[in-house]
Amino acid sequence: MELTQARETKKQLSDFARDLAERHGVPLAPYSLGEDVSAADVVRAPTLSLGLAPQSGGGYGIAVRYRLGVPTARAFVRRVTAEVGPQVDVRRTGRIRTLEGKARPRPPVATALAAGETDRVRPLRPGASIAHVDVTAGTLGAFVARADEPDARYVLSNFHVLAGSPSAREGDVVLQPGPADGGRDPADRVGTLSQVAPLAPGEPATVDAALALLDDGVGTDPAYPVGRVTTTAEAVGRESVAKIGRTTALTAGTVTAIELDDVVVGYGDELGVLSFDGQIEVESTGEGPFSRGGDSGSLVYREDGVALGLLFAGSETGGTNGTGLTYCNPIDAVLAALGVALA
Repeated sequence: MELTQARETKKQLSDFARDLAERHGVPLAPYSLGEDVSAADVVRAPTLSLGLAPQSGGGYGIAVRYRLGVPTARAFVRRVTAEVGPQVDVRRTGRIRTLEGKARPRPPVATALAAGETDRVRPLRPGASIAHVDVTAGTLGAFVARADEPDARYVLSNFHVLAGSPSAREGDVVLQPGPADGGRDPADRVGTLSQVAPLAPGEPATVDAALALLDDGVGTDPAYPVGRVTTTAEAVGRESVAKIGRTTALTAGTVTAIELDDVVVGYGDELGVLSFDGQIEVESTGEGPFSRGGDSGSLVYREDGVALGLLFAGSETGGTNGTGLTYCNPIDAVLAALGVALA
């Protein structure tokens, strides 16, 4: 299918899936229940995500993603894919969660991965551990700037890395490394929370993003490790991509789906589960995973150094090699939401 036809087919399938869910009395995505979401609802919800899957011969099929361990999901997938025919790419995922880091010592899975930037790093550079003073750790994704503030310098990462909670406020301290990696205030302070793209239970989201305003005198190295990344593009699928992250360092992958809707992500006690639309999916092309906890906030870019997305969530199972799938916000949507550009 060409792109326009694939988008129309996806819309028709989405309507069909929602009608099917209503007839069976099962919520298709937890956010549709608003404040009445319960643990039981989340467990039994099919969490069926629909998007566009690039095909090897050109054009697009329909990407269908569902979570392992949810019995109702398999039945929904069979009914939905029967409507599409052969042009469908079905993949199972594990439970998708945000990818903030854990306090030391790291879990056994992380010890087998390439060492990331968990130490104090000066000058600051992409891939280093960073976080709000009350968060564990995430990744410094990129440096960004505002057109009307030529002298201000900002760090781009996720909401759940630089803020972590709806109670976070502008001016809160941001540390490098993050607290899980030994960062302490004031010795490791590098800036303050400046802006967030709000997240709220009961509402579908598009981006998980925030900015930290760097303190005067904090040096930066925006060219590490691949040169300056200052241009962006819309993901179209099948791109070879890479990222540099706090936990798994430099990894390679490929874009396996775009425009995924109803990607249900676990956010912990305060925010519960949130659903994201228009997301990018990446699968590892190496032996290990493309991302793990602590890699949230990493900038995902093409081989030619053009940015495509901001990494924010993933599963530890699923995908061709069984190491999980990674989910990213489209970078242009992130920059537009915050009113900034790559510096």
